[in-house]
Amino acid sequence: MATEAFSVRTDSSTVRKLDHLAKQQDRSRNYVVNEAISQYLELHAWQEERIRAGIEAADQGRFVGRAEMERVFGKYRNA
Repeated sequence: MATEAFSVRTDSSTVRKLDHLAKQQDRSRNYVVNEAISQYLELHAWQEERIRAGIEAADQGRFVGRAEMERVFGKYRNA
């Protein structure tokens, strides 16, 4: 896979935390940053897909009934 360099400016505290984490994992700062970026992009792609699927279901009129919603909310009210 081809790579491309780019710069990111961040505060010194964040850089120290990155370096600490990289040292703990016996990895480079670059590795840690790339892992963080990959996880961030995967999470947001997943969220976008779930939102799109929800909107599509709503557009098709597929909703959960009131009784089912009360059952689900009831589990959390009594927890």
